[in-house]
Amino acid sequence: MAGHGADEHPHGADRLCDAGDRVYSRAVRRGRVPRRDADPVPCLLELALLHPDPDDMDWLVPTSPQEVMTRLLRGMYDEVSASQRRLGSAVTAVEWYAGLGRQVRPAGSAAQGPAIRVLDGLARIQAAMDEATRACTAEVLTVQPGGIRREAELSEGLHRALSLRGRGVRMRDLYTHVARHGQGLLTYLELMGDAVEARTLDEVIDRLILFDRTVAFIPANTDRTMALELRHPALVEYFVTVFERLWRLAIPLAAPLPDTGIEGISHREQSIAALLAEGHQDAVIAERLGISVRTCRAHIARLSETLGAASRTQLGVRIAQAGLDGSQQSTTSVSVPGQESPSVR
Repeated sequence: MAGHGADEHPHGADRLCDAGDRVYSRAVRRGRVPRRDADPVPCLLELALLHPDPDDMDWLVPTSPQEVMTRLLRGMYDEVSASQRRLGSAVTAVEWYAGLGRQVRPAGSAAQGPAIRVLDGLARIQAAMDEATRACTAEVLTVQPGGIRREAELSEGLHRALSLRGRGVRMRDLYTHVARHGQGLLTYLELMGDAVEARTLDEVIDRLILFDRTVAFIPANTDRTMALELRHPALVEYFVTVFERLWRLAIPLAAPLPDTGIEGISHREQSIAALLAEGHQDAVIAERLGISVRTCRAHIARLSETLGAASRTQLGVRIAQAGLDGSQQSTTSVSVPGQESPSVR
């Protein structure tokens, strides 16, 4: 395997090189391949897509595509969770510094305004947003939490969006997967044309709007009647970095959601199972995924039925056995009503 270092295969399991794709696909179809076939593609062993056959070390057997897919989804979930935890810490720090800032005179020039400004009341928030819209020349990045976008919410900022489109400003929006089911969002995107690109995630951070990577707006209280206008370069750059990380992990609105690889369990139910395993209550899970508590409980009921759990306690055990808690996948068989105890991988 000399001469085939990692520099020749700078990729992960999410995008195999052409040679690796051919060898791995052949291994899946045939059940195994000779070890010499993998010499030109050491990436397959490095990524644990192939491993030695214990019965004959001259052959390599493939890791199942279902297991690889689950590993990729779990990695994406971990990255999103880590980004959200870091952002939560940053927002707490911003609120603390904002409190200190009200006690002293801003050091910045009068023309630039303060690095952190508290906007109290919807009228002041709208005025600041309109001002930032007028000054924007290149790009707007937004994160829109919650579920299906209501017509009123979309109409509220439509005049700003149309103004930006008219000046050739590009916009990228992040939503939760639930927003895909709202006709209002689809109508809005159709109206905006190629000026707006949208992607979705299981869950996103709180609302965030960035203009030209120079000014950011975030909520300052739970009912969003107060906001922070941030112009400090370090803070704005941090939020841009968080957005770009989430954007890379998100799925384009035009693309279908990935299959979970577990029969009878949808993508949303997999997300709910992971949050249940973290100990969250139904209301918290519903809020984070942008669905109603009633819908959340209906999904939990389907999870219980699919995994054959008679109680919440047993459901937690079955979630762990199936690897839906985000831990290493288990090969423990889970009895599913109406099926012959399939192994959930």
